[in-house]
Amino acid sequence: MSQVVSVSVKEAVKETLVGSEEPVQLSAQAKARFNRHAVKDPETGELYLGIEQFIDAIAPPNEDYHKIKREQYSILFRVADRTNKGRVTLADYAYFENILNKPDAEYEIAFRLFDVERLGTVKYDDFRRLYELNKGPDSIPFDWDCEWAKLYIGSKAKRHSMDYQQFSQMLRGLQGERVRQAFQHFDTDGDGYIEPEEFARIIRETARHKLSDHLLENLHTLCNIAQGSKVSYANVRAFLNLINEMDLVEMIVRSACSKSSDGKITRAEFLNQAAKTTRFSLFTPMEADVLFHFASLDNPSGRLSLRDFAKVLDASWRRRSDEEAHAVAAEPKRGGALQQTLESAYSFALGSIAGAFGAFMVYPIDLVKTRMQNQRSVNPGQRLYNNSIDCFRKVIRNEGFLGLYSGVLPQLVGVAPEKAIKLTVNDLVRGWFTDKQGKIWWGWEILAGGAAGGCQVVFTNPLEIVKIRLQVQGEVAKSVEGAPKRSAMWIVRNLGLVGLYKGASACLLRDVPFSAIYFPTYNHLKKDFFGESPTKQLGVLQLLAAGAIAGMPAAYFTTPCDVIKTRLQVEARKGETSYTGLRHAAKTIWKEEGFRAFFKGGPARIFRSSPQFGFTLAAYELLQNLLPNPFKPAEAKAVSGDILAPKAAAADSPFYRSRNALKVLLDVNQHFGLASLGPNSQGWKALPGWMGGVTKTA
Repeated sequence: MSQVVSVSVKEAVKETLVGSEEPVQLSAQAKARFNRHAVKDPETGELYLGIEQFIDAIAPPNEDYHKIKREQYSILFRVADRTNKGRVTLADYAYFENILNKPDAEYEIAFRLFDVERLGTVKYDDFRRLYELNKGPDSIPFDWDCEWAKLYIGSKAKRHSMDYQQFSQMLRGLQGERVRQAFQHFDTDGDGYIEPEEFARIIRETARHKLSDHLLENLHTLCNIAQGSKVSYANVRAFLNLINEMDLVEMIVRSACSKSSDGKITRAEFLNQAAKTTRFSLFTPMEADVLFHFASLDNPSGRLSLRDFAKVLDASWRRRSDEEAHAVAAEPKRGGALQQTLESAYSFALGSIAGAFGAFMVYPIDLVKTRMQNQRSVNPGQRLYNNSIDCFRKVIRNEGFLGLYSGVLPQLVGVAPEKAIKLTVNDLVRGWFTDKQGKIWWGWEILAGGAAGGCQVVFTNPLEIVKIRLQVQGEVAKSVEGAPKRSAMWIVRNLGLVGLYKGASACLLRDVPFSAIYFPTYNHLKKDFFGESPTKQLGVLQLLAAGAIAGMPAAYFTTPCDVIKTRLQVEARKGETSYTGLRHAAKTIWKEEGFRAFFKGGPARIFRSSPQFGFTLAAYELLQNLLPNPFKPAEAKAVSGDILAPKAAAADSPFYRSRNALKVLLDVNQHFGLASLGPNSQGWKALPGWMGGVTKTA
């Protein structure tokens, strides 16, 4: 009877000191979660959760716990088990869920865990014993009689218990004090420096759960931000301050990158944005150095994107090899030869339409260029056209607007295989000479472009000769009475297979240097000027600009070859010089018309070649958006989601909130929750070593 009275008095004292509350109503989802994992007491029929069932309820096996071991969630069982019975009832589970829903849940759970007597205060002896119980066997020693601890709990003779607010503030500063003492432990000669490996051990023991694989694997490189080979205490504090402000760093990085034209920022841009965002310059130069050092290990350019920073800021970031392995595992199997053929046909069809569109848009300029190049008289009075503008006007006046599109049909038909083989050969040859880092010597780039230009002549020469003869027959009809109008098919039959390749040597002379100039220039403009990278995809306007600029030197410097090709492929009129070959045409043009004749139609050629590829790319991008590939298999979901994606959805789940609560406890020691607790444990007092025996560690 006296024992019952004693228990009643103790419960009354608890209610007086810490208050009481009505049972919390569980949500339908929480109640269903409890019932799904609960087991039934064979004697009373009551449903309850043991340690294993409790872990299953708050930490399902299929969740990603990053650096936290799933068995460490057993420590939270001691908070939910309010009466130390070794089981969690439905009322207990409702009490635990209610704590998780509080805005300061992480600190409240830690407080209730260390409040062994459940009287609303944490005693120094209880806190220290629980810390000693959960620390690892090889943990760096920590002095609980230090001056820092005395400031919170008083000296040995005047120690006091801590209430919730005092305890939370002490817990927040504990990690920093552990790092300071650990640094002093390794700094045996007192010179203020430790070895990089010792720094790595300190951080792994105090903050491993907050860091990505990238950081953990490269901690020893922190010494590289200074001239020496050791790590100073200033370096350590800068690193610790940075990881404790990860959320603020992410906000600043996002803001700065969004304002950058290429989505990348420098160290100076980060510090400028930090000063604007925080009102005060929160980050020191050394802290910025630490951030950019770890973010730029794989990209030493000095301009970093969100993807570079994600390796530092996102604790769940995985190694590249892990990402690839997960992606391969999640990627659906590709279909057989039929599916791959259909995918290739889709790409070829879009490329053909886009190429035809690009050629159609600049075709009037091409026609003017051809007629200017074919004009052979050196006497101004005998010239049909004074300049390109005059040619354009006379074509419209004499032949109508449709005259600007004479011969457009074979051009549209032939442009598809021409573009396809040019792009394919260039990519193939570049791939042969590109190293594992994605770099290629400029000489190989020129070779790849030249090879692409040479291969395309198989299609372009027949196309060009038919197109040119159709383009000039309009002016022949005006100058020669009764000249018949020929169709493309008539020209093909009349020329025959050999005739279709007349002037092929000149075509090679033009297309090889054109592509050798164009492709390297285009690729370097995209990469070096517009900032294209694996993390930045250029927009249509940037591609248009890169294509147009690259086409200018390529078009103009190959104009002499184009003039010779045109003269060889155009059917000579009565009284005009007939050229027998490449060398004869070049000598005759030089002798009869002078050096300037080799650059006839040069401006028109620039205006035609420069925008053509831009129009083609713009059309291709638009078609891809309007007509998605129907033959492509569904892509696997992204392994790690959006770069630095906010975790708003996860934050609403009890799994996420439980994990956050554990993170605070892991700041105390990384081994928290790994001590053997046993399913029949009656609270912390029953743990081995709690009442003065040998402390058991993980």
